[in-house]
Amino acid sequence: MVKNKMTSRRGLTLLELLIVIIIAAALVAIVIPRIGGSVTNARVNACKNNIDAINRQIEVYKAKTDNWPTALTKVTENTDYFRDGPPKCPLGTAYTLGPNHRVAKHNH
Repeated sequence: MVKNKMTSRRGLTLLELLIVIIIAAALVAIVIPRIGGSVTNARVNACKNNIDAINRQIEVYKAKTDNWPTALTKVTENTDYFRDGPPKCPLGTAYTLGPNHRVAKHNH
């Protein structure tokens, strides 16, 4: 029986497999840092949004009591202002009340 030169082959050669692995590794090397950066940006934005929310509630506190809060906890731990409890910075930074009765933006 004579084999035909055009017989189909099955599977990948070692070289083809190596090329696929190299291409996949290159794609992973490009994608992973971008995902990590996106996560950090999301956390920074969440922290900024928390600060804005706290500062708005400080204004509400001032309007209700006609006084500025002497401690940030008077607003953040009061369920009238934050029903789910004090906002936490996803980056682990503590919020502090500044001399201007506001929580300052953090430099992340």
